[in-house]
Amino acid sequence: MWQKIKDFFQKRRETKQQASLEKGMLVFSHTGEVIRAERFLRKHGFVVAVKGPPPDLRTGCDMIVLFPLMQQAGVLHCLRQGGLEPLQVVTAHDVLLEAVSLFHTQDFGQWLMVRAANMKITVEKESRRIVNISGGGCPDVPYLAAKLTGRVLDEAPEPCTLGQTLCCYSLQLAFEEIRRQLQCGI
Repeated sequence: MWQKIKDFFQKRRETKQQASLEKGMLVFSHTGEVIRAERFLRKHGFVVAVKGPPPDLRTGCDMIVLFPLMQQAGVLHCLRQGGLEPLQVVTAHDVLLEAVSLFHTQDFGQWLMVRAANMKITVEKESRRIVNISGGGCPDVPYLAAKLTGRVLDEAPEPCTLGQTLCCYSLQLAFEEIRRQLQCGI
């Protein structure tokens, strides 16, 4: 029985390693380009994710776009059509590192906090009421906090409808992640 368990976890590790080798990473010089590339690619049907770059790929922009490597030609063609050109396109195999999650979760018992990049959202778990918005350095953070704090998560406006800054984008990611975690009962 122990051998079956050991084999299961070994197979799972190998599957994860293989999946990471099948991903490509788009490196841009500015966060705004990452946001535009993600939106443009999703709009054209590509399944992409924004992640933190491995240390070898940090350029001052703290995000990369992860995409299925088999679609590299289509992804690059689509980006060119949208006037976007990445600084670099690499595979997870090239850097031998995985992209890192932008999310960090802290469970405070009664409250759950999710941080995406430098923006944080804290929700009271039982009522799903937003109790705090903080972080970032953009001038619209106080506005975002005023519009969202005190609102029930499911009735609050999506942050991306309130602004277009990097902080607003990061808060949107945190907003979606905390909603997902609360739906899963985390």
